[in-house]
Amino acid sequence: MRNYLAILMLSILGACSEMEEGRTFNTVKIENIYTDSLSFRAIQIMDGGNIAFAANKGAFGLLDLGFSKVRVNTQKYDSILPEFRAVAQNSTDFFMLSIGNPALLYKTGGKGNMELVYREGGEGVFYDAMTFWNEQEGIAVGDSLDGCLSIIITRDGGNTWKKIPCSSLPKSETGEGAFVASNTNIKTLGTKAWIATTHGNVYITYDKGFTWEVIKTPITSEKPTQGIFSIDFYDENTGIVFGGDYTDPKNNKGNKAVTMDGGRTWKLIANGKLPNYRSCVQFVPNSMGKSLIAIGFEGVAYSFDSGETWKQLSNESFYTLRFMNDSIAYAAGKDRIAKLIFR
Repeated sequence: MRNYLAILMLSILGACSEMEEGRTFNTVKIENIYTDSLSFRAIQIMDGGNIAFAANKGAFGLLDLGFSKVRVNTQKYDSILPEFRAVAQNSTDFFMLSIGNPALLYKTGGKGNMELVYREGGEGVFYDAMTFWNEQEGIAVGDSLDGCLSIIITRDGGNTWKKIPCSSLPKSETGEGAFVASNTNIKTLGTKAWIATTHGNVYITYDKGFTWEVIKTPITSEKPTQGIFSIDFYDENTGIVFGGDYTDPKNNKGNKAVTMDGGRTWKLIANGKLPNYRSCVQFVPNSMGKSLIAIGFEGVAYSFDSGETWKQLSNESFYTLRFMNDSIAYAAGKDRIAKLIFR
């Protein structure tokens, strides 16, 4: 089963241990593994170890790391080449979700083509991120419509998706949504999910989307270009939010915060200190929740002390990142996907 999804992706594309105490990173080696004239903002490390991606211009593909091969195809909807900025997987299917109107959500189909499983049209429709809790249940979030965030959920493995009515969600703030920079606005663990928004809020569900509450964080969100761009949790208690202002990327006040109680309370870290704006933050695996990597077009930054202090490892620009293990990650950005080796 572990290799089934990678094989299915290849057919579609062809047809159309805890970290040692005290261990720290001092350098990062960056190796480009795929370059193209695309904006890569969503990548997924598959169960078999390969990397799936979706991008603008309707492009999606699979990087076969074992054989150093790339399979790329284009998904069209009528005359539209969708811009995909959210991807996800379960053990049997790969999913990709477009931004803009109409929103288009595709999954790997059984006839050698991607299958459209959800479409939503209308003014203001704009989806931002997507992930799964388990094999059957997944979630995607979009900007506010009619007074609440747009949240769709599947409970049948991604075959069908239903939108949560506003009557079952907290009232959103005017213009509230999620930044669509890295597909890291949602984090799921166990039965919980956390959604980070442009307005510095974190929406929390403890029961896989049936009920919700909203927590205000201290992240600055005075302008439409400010807020939380990324959220991650190491476990159900230890989490981080990161962001800033992409139009004022040197501003590092009120742009990063941590929680130790599952998101109920948050405190600013490294306030007024580096790193500046970042679009993606991830905990380093097997680091006991201490080590973090934050990336963006301002470069790659590392913390070994839960975000209190940071070190700039590289000035190279990326949008998003996913860890393969506790020393190797894959990052994507403008025109490239790269392997990052931390030492």
